[in-house]
Amino acid sequence: MKAAVTVTPGNPEVILLREVMKPKVKPGWVLIRVKAFGLNRSELFTRRGDSPGVEFPRIQGIECVGYIEEDPSNTFAKGQKVAALMGGMGRFYDGGYAEFTLVPLEIVLPFESRLPWHILGAIPEMFQTVSGSLNQALEISEGETLLIRGGTSSIGMLACQLAKTKGLTVLSTTRTDEKVQALKDNGADHVVIDDGEISSKVKTIYPEGVNKVLELIGTRTLKDSLKCIKTGGMVCMTGILGNEWTMKEFTPMGDIPSLGKLTVYMGESSNLPKGLLQEFIDEVEKGSVKLNIDKVFTLEQVPEAHRYMEENKAKGKIVVELK
Repeated sequence: MKAAVTVTPGNPEVILLREVMKPKVKPGWVLIRVKAFGLNRSELFTRRGDSPGVEFPRIQGIECVGYIEEDPSNTFAKGQKVAALMGGMGRFYDGGYAEFTLVPLEIVLPFESRLPWHILGAIPEMFQTVSGSLNQALEISEGETLLIRGGTSSIGMLACQLAKTKGLTVLSTTRTDEKVQALKDNGADHVVIDDGEISSKVKTIYPEGVNKVLELIGTRTLKDSLKCIKTGGMVCMTGILGNEWTMKEFTPMGDIPSLGKLTVYMGESSNLPKGLLQEFIDEVEKGSVKLNIDKVFTLEQVPEAHRYMEENKAKGKIVVELK
């Protein structure tokens, strides 16, 4: 089979298209014929050698959609449409950057849909992350104010839409004036230009601060995001768009405001209740939710797609579709 193999840690050029052996199925695992997959920021870190415990060469990819090719447990019939995500996929065993992938049964979610594969490929990890961040981590509720830091990312765009359906007022950030209209068109009530320090700008809109912050930039802006919450507010760090894992200095009793809450979301497929993925796909199919897909690449173009992601050019999800 063909696979995009990360042969060694490094820049996007370390990902090479190769002919490799098709995985052999084993008990407790299922073989999936991959039709599409989304690119994720964590895969950039893995490629660069920043993910602990990853051995190279490695076929990356923490998610995919496709058909069941073989399932020795007979849980799924051959040809069943499925998604697979997380659970060590693309890190501790080979993942979705290939024509076939062998994954544990417990990370596989079935679905039915008439949507094209490139749209389905954008959904699993993005939806799992947004749903878990908003509902489980931030525990959003109607009438609250939500600041999305990193609003033009695929996670940020979908988070805005889902928060609006729950009755929240959304502030969303971008670093450039060119993306302001895209955020407004996506449903944001307020758009804030992010120059690294936006707490004073947020306080001009809501002097007491906002209820919740979805932090997608990461450690670079976390301290400033904590300054944006009102008394008893909460910040959830979900993304690392700023490309920095750790903070040089952090003083909990000082950087976290009194009675403020700081949490993180690092979800797995198990965080998606059964049926929730199907419900979301149905909403996309009906047009109730609009996915922001920026660009679709081929398997041969995975290195180019990684470079595009690393340069922060996308205004939505980057997808790879296999023909």
